[in-house]
Amino acid sequence: MSAFLIVDTKIKDHTAYEEYKTLAKPIAEKFGGVYRARGGVMDVRETELWSPSRIVIIEFPDMKSAQAFVDSEEYAPVKPKRTDNAECTLFIVEGS
Repeated sequence: MSAFLIVDTKIKDHTAYEEYKTLAKPIAEKFGGVYRARGGVMDVRETELWSPSRIVIIEFPDMKSAQAFVDSEEYAPVKPKRTDNAECTLFIVEGS
């Protein structure tokens, strides 16, 4: 069953975040990740619990692959380039 890594990102330093995107994409792909949305136009209809800023959705073959990407040694040195240059909410949800 597929899993989706979803990140809501409010970027603080756009130049540094571009470097993060370049470094993170091939690592996600190594774990089977396919980018389904990456900061596109949003039509937000309801915001009672949360008001999204910039959404990234990466589909993985399964939950273990998504978790392996986030927890990987390859991603560990890249992650601070995201967290230091953006405010983020990241979660993984199992598909149906």
